[in-house]
Amino acid sequence: MKNLNLLYAFLGGAIVGCASALLFAPEKGEDLRTRIANMLKKKGVKISDSEVDQLVSELAGTLEK
Repeated sequence: MKNLNLLYAFLGGAIVGCASALLFAPEKGEDLRTRIANMLKKKGVKISDSEVDQLVSELAGTLEK
């Protein structure tokens, strides 16, 4: 009976882990850059694609530290 409960706990954890990985997986880079550019444009900030790429690189470097 204990082994069966342990198996259920393991399988439940695996299912929750897989579901959360799918939900919180990052977007594709191109989609993320487009989303950032659109949000900035709504706020009145004019930004080029190369500037968005540079901003994403800077943010990624900050998050890695």
